[in-house]
Amino acid sequence: MKIDRFEEIESWKGARDLTSEIYRMTKKDGFVRDFGLKDQIQRASVSIMANIAEGFDSGSKRNFILFLNYAYRSASEVQSLLYVTLDCNYITQNEFEFAYKKATDIKNLIGGFIKYLRK
Repeated sequence: MKIDRFEEIESWKGARDLTSEIYRMTKKDGFVRDFGLKDQIQRASVSIMANIAEGFDSGSKRNFILFLNYAYRSASEVQSLLYVTLDCNYITQNEFEFAYKKATDIKNLIGGFIKYLRK
């Protein structure tokens, strides 16, 4: 199956969903006043989407893989920051687990895509 637009990439779709969830969580009381953490986790989640899109249009398979690696690392950053939000009691355990799993799923999709592109 040929992918014509970055919006068709499953990991990008998942990153979009995760970003929506992160933005929803950061509107909660307490979290909304922690500007530094709020900004960092929002930017990390947006970075996943942006790097997948940018890589798709980078012009080469090698560059696309490079950008997918950036996206993968941004997903790891989101996971790390989720611990901070949990420890600060900005989110519930269930919210943490939901978002963490979503980031893990995205990382799995990105990793599989990288393997596919390397063939």
